[in-house]
Amino acid sequence: MPVLMIFIDGVGIGNEDYQFNPFFKYGFKTFTDIFGDIPSLQNQTIVRNKKFIFPVDACLGVEGFPQSGTGQTAIFCGMNAAKFVGKHFGPFPYSTLIPIIGGQNILKHYKDEGKKSLFANAYPKLFFDYLKSGKTRLSVTTMCCRLSGIPLNRAKDVYAGKALTAEITNSKWNTKLNYKLPVISPELAAKRLLRLAVDNDFTLYEYFITDHLGHGRYDGEVESNIKILDSFLLTALIKLPEEVTLIICSDHGNFEDLSVKTHTKNPALTITAGKFAESLFEEIKDLTQIKSAIIKNCK
Repeated sequence: MPVLMIFIDGVGIGNEDYQFNPFFKYGFKTFTDIFGDIPSLQNQTIVRNKKFIFPVDACLGVEGFPQSGTGQTAIFCGMNAAKFVGKHFGPFPYSTLIPIIGGQNILKHYKDEGKKSLFANAYPKLFFDYLKSGKTRLSVTTMCCRLSGIPLNRAKDVYAGKALTAEITNSKWNTKLNYKLPVISPELAAKRLLRLAVDNDFTLYEYFITDHLGHGRYDGEVESNIKILDSFLLTALIKLPEEVTLIICSDHGNFEDLSVKTHTKNPALTITAGKFAESLFEEIKDLTQIKSAIIKNCK
């Protein structure tokens, strides 16, 4: 049965705070329309119409603030990377994690099982030039693909509707990278992603702007970006095909508390919907259990 994972970097469940939690400050229809409420530390689990919002432990018994390198390895490889390394580490994976990422990532699992796995993000020419230069500082998701022989999408795949840019609408590729891609609505982007999910056994899409916003890197753009993400996720949940299981997950908190520019120790936000949503909700308590719960239940 098809599984769609939308990985959103740096989103935890935070306080009910109308000043510093953007989900409360600006509103988020994905929460209010689908679940009837916005999750908070005071209301962490919300269940409505067989769709589930719930907290997932990102600290994993290790001191300090969770980081992307170890957190994402925990999600995609199903192991406590922070404990293995002896600390939270990021944004890129720790060197000793690279063989584990190459051998244990979920995209490779599906590929080795003879099933179709897809990383739906596209990369600009600038990124491929970076690879040709011999540099190797890559995110966990990109490394999963590179070490597993899974091709990375390019601009031509975006043109063909077979991939999405990491910022959903293509607009930043045009304004910052001098592309001339058609700017699409977040609703259309979500529909394209759902179509890709139906055609594959496991589809992964990564959205990282939330973590950048949490660090204050896009000052003044919080409201516009959260509205794009909201429309994208809302459409994905409303239009979700019956046979697809959707999991929306994150690696650590950050965006939910804009009073600081660091990560937080808040539980990571997780949402499940679709065919095996309840099984995932019941089994996933921390980041290391996401991979195994998907493989076990979504057959």
